[in-house]
Amino acid sequence: MNKYSTNSQLNLDSAHDFLQIIFKEVLQIKDHSVIEGYRNETRQNELFFAKKSQVEFPNSNHNVLPARAVDVIPYPYDESDFEGMALFAGVVLGVAHAHKIPIRWGGDWNRDYQVKGEKFRDMAHFELAEEVL
Repeated sequence: MNKYSTNSQLNLDSAHDFLQIIFKEVLQIKDHSVIEGYRNETRQNELFFAKKSQVEFPNSNHNVLPARAVDVIPYPYDESDFEGMALFAGVVLGVAHAHKIPIRWGGDWNRDYQVKGEKFRDMAHFELAEEVL
């Protein structure tokens, strides 16, 4: 049985209950790490200026408590494995759908199931959709 590391659990604990429900179930299907939940101003702006986020603090779903976004990577992780990340995202989206929790994945921002047209890909990013908030 897969289990979160202390860091992953702390990151997930900073997230909205709906995200916790989703990722605790996903953990039983596919091992992964929650690399970020809540982000403070310093961390958010660091990612923005490094062009790893499209928004400055406080405009990210990571910038509220509980966080409405998490960054999650599956194991084994290979940053260049687009297909592996897409497969993992499918598992996450499927679990979320089963729980009737609308989420958005950073590989398909407009939720049209077309990943090729995205200009900015944040493959590890999952956030609650607006209709949840």
